[in-house]
Amino acid sequence: MDYNRDFLINLYKTMLLIRYTEESFVEPILNSAIKCPVHLYSGEEAIATGICANLNDKDFIFGNHRSHGHYLAKGGSLEEMIAEIYCRETGCCKGRGGSMHLINPEKGIMGVAPIVAGTISLATGAALASKIKKNDSVTVSFFGDGAAGEGVLYESMNFASLKKLPIIFLCENNFYSTHLHISETRANKNIFEIAKPFDIDTYQVDGNDVLAVYEIGKKAVKSCRNGNGPVFIECITYRLRGHVGPDDNVQGSHTDIRPKKEILEWIEKDPIKRFEKYLLQNNLISGQEAKQINADIIQRIEEITKEVLKTNKPNGEDLIKYVFK
Repeated sequence: MDYNRDFLINLYKTMLLIRYTEESFVEPILNSAIKCPVHLYSGEEAIATGICANLNDKDFIFGNHRSHGHYLAKGGSLEEMIAEIYCRETGCCKGRGGSMHLINPEKGIMGVAPIVAGTISLATGAALASKIKKNDSVTVSFFGDGAAGEGVLYESMNFASLKKLPIIFLCENNFYSTHLHISETRANKNIFEIAKPFDIDTYQVDGNDVLAVYEIGKKAVKSCRNGNGPVFIECITYRLRGHVGPDDNVQGSHTDIRPKKEILEWIEKDPIKRFEKYLLQNNLISGQEAKQINADIIQRIEEITKEVLKTNKPNGEDLIKYVFK
């Protein structure tokens, strides 16, 4: 498959932006400079990057508790996201939502929320609106493997299939629902198969291969734009950090259950390292150029964070401001 070099470099930059932004939160979380719960997307960058590379500003995405990557890949403001996580007035929710409440309607980011499967029905509604308006927009609903155990997903798939809605149900299967391995929560580990009874086209893809994700996303978006109804995609991946915060949940250090050997095996499948190797081997980027790109992104994040920390936190007197009566 032939790809434009600039396109490939942009994929690389997007994944790096997500990774370095996430990792920039680790120390502030540990020293309590960041107060809100933060679910890091490190290790899953190829999914948001590959899918969102097929979307435009008129397409919609809905996310979950681990959605920094979705927000950034769709073009959300880095400044506003960092400010929101530090609970500053300049944040995308004016410092009132924190890490698990991000939004940027101008970029089609219609909201993320921590309730498991909580935005799937909202995404289905957005797809219904697009169908009624005939505006050619596609909606992507991002959710984790834990959401596959929630009834609203099945109701939404049935309705979306019945009405031929332009929606992609995108499951990021990282094998753990909080701290339970998928073998302890599902009789059938192949989540993509749950869409088959609803006559929905369904696929399972290596979620750590950004080009594989991009290609399946391209196929799904085209199908939705052509009016063929919903698509279900299961991306197999792995979070390199813990469920919430930087803790890696290694077995033995506390009550969590991830074997260290398993984590090390997935580190070898790091989506960014894999893609960087692809770029280098195909002479699409030099080692020096890769180093410069990394350094530039790190510097940008550091400079933005420095400026964000100069801004104000929400005033306690404005507690009920923006709340509907």
